[in-house]
Amino acid sequence: MHFITFFFFLLFSFNTLTSSTSSSSSQNDDTFDFVRPLDPMLLGLNKKEKLSHLRFYWHDIMSGKNPTSIMVVPPTLNSTTFFGSVHMIDNPLTLGPELSSKLVGKAQGFYASASQAELGLLMAMNFALIEGNYNGSTITILGKNLVFDKVREMPVVGGTGLLRFARGYAKAKTHWFDLKSGDATVEYNIYVFHY
Repeated sequence: MHFITFFFFLLFSFNTLTSSTSSSSSQNDDTFDFVRPLDPMLLGLNKKEKLSHLRFYWHDIMSGKNPTSIMVVPPTLNSTTFFGSVHMIDNPLTLGPELSSKLVGKAQGFYASASQAELGLLMAMNFALIEGNYNGSTITILGKNLVFDKVREMPVVGGTGLLRFARGYAKAKTHWFDLKSGDATVEYNIYVFHY
Protein backbone atom coordinates (compact mmCIF):
# COMPACT_ATOMS: atom_id res chain seq x y z
CA MET A 1 0.00 0.00 0.00
CA HIS A 2 2.82 2.41 0.86
CA PHE A 3 4.42 1.61 -2.48
CA ILE A 4 1.24 2.57 -4.40
CA THR A 5 0.87 5.80 -2.41
CA PHE A 6 4.55 6.64 -3.00
CA PHE A 7 4.20 5.84 -6.70
CA PHE A 8 1.16 8.16 -7.11
CA PHE A 9 2.96 10.87 -5.14
CA LEU A 10 5.94 10.65 -7.54
CA LEU A 11 3.66 10.60 -10.58
CA PHE A 12 1.77 13.65 -9.34
CA SER A 13 5.00 15.51 -8.51
CA PHE A 14 6.51 14.77 -11.90
CA ASN A 15 3.33 15.89 -13.67
CA THR A 16 3.30 19.15 -11.68
CA LEU A 17 6.97 19.82 -12.50
CA THR A 18 6.52 19.20 -16.22
CA SER A 19 3.40 21.31 -16.54
CA SER A 20 5.00 24.25 -14.68
CA THR A 21 8.15 23.96 -16.84
CA SER A 22 6.03 23.80 -20.00
CA SER A 23 3.96 26.82 -19.09
CA SER A 24 7.01 28.94 -18.20
CA SER A 25 8.75 27.87 -21.41
CA SER A 26 5.66 28.69 -23.46
CA GLN A 27 5.54 32.14 -21.82
CA ASN A 28 9.18 32.66 -22.89
CA ASP A 29 8.36 31.51 -26.43
CA ASP A 30 5.53 34.05 -26.62
CA THR A 31 7.78 36.94 -25.60
CA PHE A 32 10.70 36.01 -27.90
CA ASP A 33 10.66 37.69 -31.32
CA PHE A 34 12.84 36.24 -34.08
CA VAL A 35 12.28 39.32 -36.25
CA ARG A 36 12.94 42.83 -35.07
CA PRO A 37 13.11 46.19 -36.82
CA LEU A 38 16.56 47.75 -37.21
CA ASP A 39 17.82 51.20 -37.89
CA PRO A 40 19.39 51.01 -41.40
CA MET A 41 22.32 53.11 -40.13
CA LEU A 42 23.43 50.15 -37.97
CA LEU A 43 24.27 48.29 -41.20
CA GLY A 44 25.90 51.27 -42.89
CA LEU A 45 22.88 51.99 -45.07
CA ASN A 46 22.97 55.72 -44.34
CA LYS A 47 25.34 56.15 -47.28
CA LYS A 48 24.14 57.13 -50.72
CA GLU A 49 23.31 54.14 -52.91
CA LYS A 50 25.74 53.61 -55.82
CA LEU A 51 25.14 52.32 -59.34
CA SER A 52 28.02 50.19 -60.70
CA HIS A 53 28.67 48.60 -64.08
CA LEU A 54 30.73 45.39 -64.10
CA ARG A 55 31.95 43.85 -67.35
CA PHE A 56 33.76 40.55 -67.82
CA TYR A 57 33.79 37.35 -69.85
CA TRP A 58 32.35 34.04 -68.62
CA HIS A 59 34.10 30.92 -69.94
CA ASP A 60 32.04 27.69 -69.98
CA ILE A 61 34.55 24.90 -70.64
CA MET A 62 33.12 21.40 -71.17
CA SER A 63 36.02 19.89 -73.12
CA GLY A 64 39.59 18.93 -72.28
CA LYS A 65 41.21 17.46 -69.19
CA ASN A 66 40.04 20.18 -66.81
CA PRO A 67 36.45 21.19 -67.64
CA THR A 68 34.84 23.96 -65.59
CA SER A 69 31.29 22.87 -66.48
CA ILE A 70 30.19 19.30 -65.76
CA MET A 71 26.84 17.70 -66.50
CA VAL A 72 25.62 16.19 -63.22
CA VAL A 73 22.12 15.24 -64.42
CA PRO A 74 21.61 14.03 -68.00
CA PRO A 75 18.54 15.08 -70.01
CA THR A 76 15.40 13.11 -69.21
CA LEU A 77 14.16 13.16 -72.80
CA ASN A 78 15.87 12.67 -76.13
CA SER A 79 15.31 16.26 -77.28
CA THR A 80 17.16 19.09 -78.96
CA THR A 81 16.68 21.30 -75.87
CA PHE A 82 18.41 18.85 -73.45
CA PHE A 83 15.40 19.33 -71.16
CA GLY A 84 16.18 18.25 -67.59
CA SER A 85 19.97 18.37 -67.84
CA VAL A 86 21.90 20.14 -65.07
CA HIS A 87 25.49 21.45 -65.22
CA MET A 88 27.54 22.45 -62.17
CA ILE A 89 30.00 25.24 -62.94
CA ASP A 90 33.16 26.82 -61.63
CA ASN A 91 33.75 29.02 -64.66
CA PRO A 92 36.53 31.61 -64.94
CA LEU A 93 35.57 35.28 -65.29
CA THR A 94 38.19 37.23 -67.22
CA LEU A 95 38.74 40.86 -68.13
CA GLY A 96 38.95 40.12 -71.86
CA PRO A 97 37.43 37.48 -74.16
CA GLU A 98 40.56 35.30 -74.21
CA LEU A 99 40.83 32.64 -71.51
CA SER A 100 44.42 33.82 -70.95
CA SER A 101 43.14 37.29 -70.06
CA LYS A 102 43.33 38.53 -66.42
CA LEU A 103 41.19 36.45 -64.05
CA VAL A 104 38.80 38.67 -62.05
CA GLY A 105 36.61 35.98 -60.48
CA LYS A 106 34.71 32.71 -60.81
CA ALA A 107 31.10 31.93 -61.69
CA GLN A 108 30.03 29.19 -59.30
CA GLY A 109 26.64 27.49 -59.32
CA PHE A 110 24.60 25.62 -61.88
CA TYR A 111 22.47 25.96 -64.97
CA ALA A 112 19.67 23.65 -65.99
CA SER A 113 17.71 23.18 -69.19
CA ALA A 114 14.24 24.23 -68.07
CA SER A 115 12.33 24.45 -71.36
CA GLN A 116 10.95 21.71 -73.59
CA ALA A 117 10.29 24.05 -76.53
CA GLU A 118 13.54 26.05 -76.77
CA LEU A 119 17.05 26.05 -75.37
CA GLY A 120 16.18 27.99 -72.22
CA LEU A 121 18.33 27.66 -69.14
CA LEU A 122 17.65 28.40 -65.51
CA MET A 123 20.84 30.13 -64.33
CA ALA A 124 21.66 30.12 -60.60
CA MET A 125 25.19 31.34 -59.95
CA ASN A 126 27.38 33.50 -57.78
CA PHE A 127 29.99 35.67 -59.40
CA ALA A 128 32.74 35.44 -56.77
CA LEU A 129 35.11 38.34 -57.45
CA ILE A 130 38.83 38.29 -56.62
CA GLU A 131 40.11 41.57 -58.05
CA GLY A 132 41.11 44.75 -56.19
CA ASN A 133 38.70 46.20 -53.63
CA TYR A 134 36.04 43.73 -54.77
CA ASN A 135 38.08 40.69 -53.69
CA GLY A 136 35.67 38.55 -51.63
CA SER A 137 32.52 40.28 -52.88
CA THR A 138 29.85 38.38 -54.80
CA ILE A 139 26.89 39.00 -57.08
CA THR A 140 24.09 36.45 -57.35
CA ILE A 141 22.21 35.87 -60.61
CA LEU A 142 19.00 33.87 -60.80
CA GLY A 143 17.00 33.87 -64.01
CA LYS A 144 16.09 32.59 -67.46
CA ASN A 145 18.69 32.48 -70.23
CA LEU A 146 17.43 31.87 -73.78
CA VAL A 147 20.77 30.77 -75.20
CA PHE A 148 20.14 31.60 -78.87
CA ASP A 149 18.82 35.14 -78.25
CA LYS A 150 21.39 37.76 -79.20
CA VAL A 151 21.23 39.42 -75.76
CA ARG A 152 19.74 37.81 -72.65
CA GLU A 153 18.74 39.71 -69.53
CA MET A 154 18.75 38.13 -66.07
CA PRO A 155 18.07 39.62 -62.64
CA VAL A 156 20.70 40.25 -59.99
CA VAL A 157 19.04 39.08 -56.77
CA GLY A 158 21.71 39.96 -54.22
CA GLY A 159 25.33 40.46 -53.31
CA THR A 160 27.88 40.40 -50.51
CA GLY A 161 30.92 42.40 -49.43
CA LEU A 162 31.15 45.74 -51.23
CA LEU A 163 28.08 44.67 -53.22
CA ARG A 164 25.76 44.06 -50.25
CA PHE A 165 22.08 44.63 -50.96
CA ALA A 166 22.86 44.49 -54.71
CA ARG A 167 19.92 44.62 -57.06
CA GLY A 168 19.87 45.09 -60.80
CA TYR A 169 20.28 43.09 -63.97
CA ALA A 170 22.84 41.31 -66.10
CA LYS A 171 23.03 41.29 -69.88
CA ALA A 172 24.66 38.22 -71.44
CA LYS A 173 25.87 38.18 -75.05
CA THR A 174 27.57 35.15 -76.60
CA HIS A 175 31.03 36.09 -77.82
CA TRP A 176 32.05 32.62 -79.06
CA PHE A 177 30.47 29.17 -79.12
CA ASP A 178 31.85 25.81 -80.35
CA LEU A 179 28.93 23.61 -81.37
CA LYS A 180 31.07 20.44 -81.29
CA SER A 181 32.58 20.76 -77.79
CA GLY A 182 29.89 22.94 -76.19
CA ASP A 183 32.55 25.40 -74.99
CA ALA A 184 31.41 29.02 -74.91
CA THR A 185 32.58 32.51 -74.01
CA VAL A 186 29.87 34.96 -72.96
CA GLU A 187 30.24 38.68 -72.31
CA TYR A 188 28.43 39.82 -69.16
CA ASN A 189 27.51 43.45 -68.51
CA ILE A 190 26.03 43.85 -65.03
CA TYR A 191 24.34 46.96 -63.68
CA VAL A 192 23.75 46.98 -59.92
CA PHE A 193 22.61 49.36 -57.23
CA HIS A 194 24.43 48.74 -53.96
CA TYR A 195 25.75 50.57 -50.87
